[in-house]
Amino acid sequence: MESFIDFFNHPFFIIVGGLSTLLAIISVLYIVYLVMKGVLPVWYRIGIGLSKRKIAILAENSFNELKNVLIDSKLFGENNIDQIDKNSLSKLESYTLILVHWKEFENEIKEILRYKNDSDALVVYAPRNEGTIPDKYINKINNERNTVVVNFRGRLLNDILTSMVTTIYAKRKY
Repeated sequence: MESFIDFFNHPFFIIVGGLSTLLAIISVLYIVYLVMKGVLPVWYRIGIGLSKRKIAILAENSFNELKNVLIDSKLFGENNIDQIDKNSLSKLESYTLILVHWKEFENEIKEILRYKNDSDALVVYAPRNEGTIPDKYINKINNERNTVVVNFRGRLLNDILTSMVTTIYAKRKY
């Protein structure tokens, strides 16, 4: 047994073992670095989005319902959600995330798109039971950056979160 131990105490095995250990430590540190480089920016964006982003909800009759969907998730604060009516669409320039109830604002979609910046997210909620969005409007929405059309309430929250991650939060000075 002692000759077996002496065999592996040879300087060659000590050097190879040391290099292998060093390589393993460097590999683990590099993997941790890559994971943090990919994950931390996403966590940061979500954190900023959830804590500071103002969400404009363009809805009249369904405002409370849509607001409750966001608040009940316990991800959004009530003070970060504002209602925008048809007479104050110019206020949209100060919001980075806009949620539109399609049926109530279908005639204002051109004006909404005019006030939306390229870096802002627009989520259009169009439940199937209220009819479909005509192709001419779908094409206009599709031609804009960072736009999503949602047909299901369950999908709405996911698309809002995804929009927060993929768009940049910027403080507006208006």
